[in-house]
Amino acid sequence: MNRERRRFWLGAGAALVAGLLLRLWFVRHMARVAGDSLIYGAIARNWLQHGVYGFSEVVGGLGSVAMRPTLIRLPGYPIFLAACFRLFGMENYRAVLLVQVAVDLATCCLAAALARRLFGRRVALAVLWLAAICPFTANYAAVALTETLVLNSIALAFFGFACWQDAGCGFNRWLWVVGAALAWSVLLRPEQGLLAAAILPAILWRSLATPELSTTRQRRPSPAASVGPVFAAALCVVLPLVPWTARNWRTFHVFQPLAPRSATDPGEPQFYGFNRWYRTWAIEFASTENVYWNYDGNRIELADMPARAFGLECTASRGVPRESLPLYTRTALLIDEYNQQTSATPANDAHFAELARERIRATPICAYVALPVGRLLNMTLRPRTEMMPVVLEWWRWGQHRAQTAFAACYAALNFGYVAAGLCGLCAWRRRAWASIDAISFRELAFAMAASLILRSALLLTLDNSEPRYTLEFFPVLLVGAGALFAASPGRTAARSGGE
Repeated sequence: MNRERRRFWLGAGAALVAGLLLRLWFVRHMARVAGDSLIYGAIARNWLQHGVYGFSEVVGGLGSVAMRPTLIRLPGYPIFLAACFRLFGMENYRAVLLVQVAVDLATCCLAAALARRLFGRRVALAVLWLAAICPFTANYAAVALTETLVLNSIALAFFGFACWQDAGCGFNRWLWVVGAALAWSVLLRPEQGLLAAAILPAILWRSLATPELSTTRQRRPSPAASVGPVFAAALCVVLPLVPWTARNWRTFHVFQPLAPRSATDPGEPQFYGFNRWYRTWAIEFASTENVYWNYDGNRIELADMPARAFGLECTASRGVPRESLPLYTRTALLIDEYNQQTSATPANDAHFAELARERIRATPICAYVALPVGRLLNMTLRPRTEMMPVVLEWWRWGQHRAQTAFAACYAALNFGYVAAGLCGLCAWRRRAWASIDAISFRELAFAMAASLILRSALLLTLDNSEPRYTLEFFPVLLVGAGALFAASPGRTAARSGGE
């Protein structure tokens, strides 16, 4: 082993050790098993113990337990939890988190391996360090949610795409790796169908551009031959959803190939008026936790709502008491009506819907453009401290200076990762998407960019601003950042002989 290679492996080993220590620290000090984690865990436990994909409920006066099937969560993460429970003990969440640590380190390796294939060994080491010491992805390895597994599936899909192209396209083993990664990603989270929507057209594009070899000459592939790999990969994505869809039809008599956006089972009441009203003013994550998640179960306090919830952006600076404004009075009455029972009712929800219509008519551009963009920026650039004991309104310097300073530094670090990733993609674009060997990975690059764009478009439609929804950007951003460390293809190829 020459000196250059030995130095690389020593650096890679040090990066993985640092990444392991960071994630173990999060598991020890910041582990979180609550909310959705317990929902997934209950489904996995009942699936193992009772053979029912659902929840247990106490019925009757004698306290007997009945099982209620559900379809509000796709089976991917419950399958993972059930496997961990079977191997390490029922509801052993510490073991689950340690497995996720290993998965997240594997994601770091996949990002580095893709960067090496594109930009060379030196860049791969830089990307591995960036990924290993990234506190944002490391934090979620200590949270019993789908994010860590989804990030791994994204990295595997893009790495498999690059290997598939290097292997000559067509039907090779890497095509099945891509298909399996896309299928697993969709089983984990329903919106991950967007990943397939980004990659499958790129596979078709690459297939059409790859010449067929014959005994005499190269020739352009026929459209039918080019569609074959796309069809095979798409079939891999769809097939795992067939038994899930059949089960939902048999159990609930509904066609539901994915989990419903409302996260409710058939027959459960759905209240859209409050959500629509919430979208007319909410931006930051603090409102999501204090208001959005409290609806239909907990009190909502007017003090937790920003001035724009009452239309006070202009009047607040003039010293007009909010209590004297009609919109504030109507909103306060609706919140008070809800707080009397802390449960949603059709009448109360209809009042929220009417108030939402009036607000949208008054400021349509704000409702349909400014606020959705504001929520997307908040999800992307907010300090990723939502899983830490840091106050939600971190910007209030006078109330908690130490936490504000920490959150500001965390926000700067997050901005650095995002900016480096986007700037790196632009730098790679200027080099015509060329790899270390001056081979074009244009289709892969467009698939990576499309995954960011499609996900951003989806997030513009969401009610609640949650930073974890933009964590899926990081596999692409990490590889993109690697382009900043890459030399031009010609110079790098000249030096690559010794690597």
